[in-house]
Amino acid sequence: MKTFLVGGAVRDKFLGIPVKDRDWVVVGATPEEMIKKGFKPVGEDFPVFIHPDTKEEYALARTERKSGKGYKGFQFYTSPDVSLEDDLKRRDLTINAMAEDENGNLIDPYGGKDDLKNGMLRHISTAFVEDPLRVLRVARFAACFGFKIDDKTMQLLNEISQSGELDLLVPERVWSEMEKALAGNYPTRFVLVLRSCQALKKLFPEIDALFGIPQNKKYHPEIDTGTHTIMALNQSAQLSSDPLIRFAVLVHDLGKAITPKNKLPDHEGHEAKGVDIIDSLCQRYRIPNKYHDLAVCVSKYHIDCHQIQEMEPKKVIEKLEELDAFRRPERFKQFLIACECDSRGRAGYENKDFSQAKYFFNALEITKEIDIDTLKNKGLEGKTLGLAIKEERIKILKESII
Repeated sequence: MKTFLVGGAVRDKFLGIPVKDRDWVVVGATPEEMIKKGFKPVGEDFPVFIHPDTKEEYALARTERKSGKGYKGFQFYTSPDVSLEDDLKRRDLTINAMAEDENGNLIDPYGGKDDLKNGMLRHISTAFVEDPLRVLRVARFAACFGFKIDDKTMQLLNEISQSGELDLLVPERVWSEMEKALAGNYPTRFVLVLRSCQALKKLFPEIDALFGIPQNKKYHPEIDTGTHTIMALNQSAQLSSDPLIRFAVLVHDLGKAITPKNKLPDHEGHEAKGVDIIDSLCQRYRIPNKYHDLAVCVSKYHIDCHQIQEMEPKKVIEKLEELDAFRRPERFKQFLIACECDSRGRAGYENKDFSQAKYFFNALEITKEIDIDTLKNKGLEGKTLGLAIKEERIKILKESII
């Protein structure tokens, strides 16, 4: 019975990334032996055990065979005679198929260490195509590490996309991979890889539909909305590490996707359509409310943010109220960053100061503190009190120089 550290923990160690979770493979053992040593069984599909002290997962070495459709359509075989190399061979990429023994010695039968040095994502065997989740995983690793994808691996990604098995992916797993990709250093890679292997139109057709849709006359019609979205998402990677902001930027222009071909969207009305599409997308993949809510704010109000300095004080206060900025100032800050990404997501604007965000934020800062007790002492309450607070804020904004 031998124990090996495997997968992401070994990979991340070589990349200099802090190791969060450690997975172990046990060779030469039976379930009965594991239980006798105090391990607690948890796996249904194959024997996985929890260490009695560290609570880390230990899986018996196994092989697998495709027996059905989807990423769950596999039969697993575990036995003391299954070798470490056999277990590693069933994994997706060479960089995830390395192991360390109890003395820290590297076992790397498929060249993962060299691929890490070369920044390459490469499949191990043609069995790679049997698991449709691997399309998303490769796109996610590209987004997290910025690695290139081997040409043959890209061919296999295309093969999976054309197989129809992407339709069988569980919504939560799709979102899990997308969320991790959005938190990576190169989030645009996730979108571009999926588009390159024909998976974007299968999994996220509302995003794929943006490519080919021109921007409006005022905001650079020479590039399409898909390209603008990629440029804005690149800006989000520079301005914030917050995946909520990045998701909002990714979907902020989805309303333009239903604009007729060869017709320039005029911005008027596409925001409401965008909210409907975001609602549908978030429901389909069960995306958490915190992502949905910020995305809706950005989709609905990003044009208002661009035009905020042209608005009268009353209108500015109304927009702050609609955005719930007085009660949720942190989300408002996220909204402003997303709008800045949108502004900078155009050629020649990448480093341009977005004064609208500063103006909008300052408008909140100077009007958020109102002496409500004084107004209440005048006998105001309910709607009358609310209107008085609003009027006081408008007055403050009119008298201020931002």
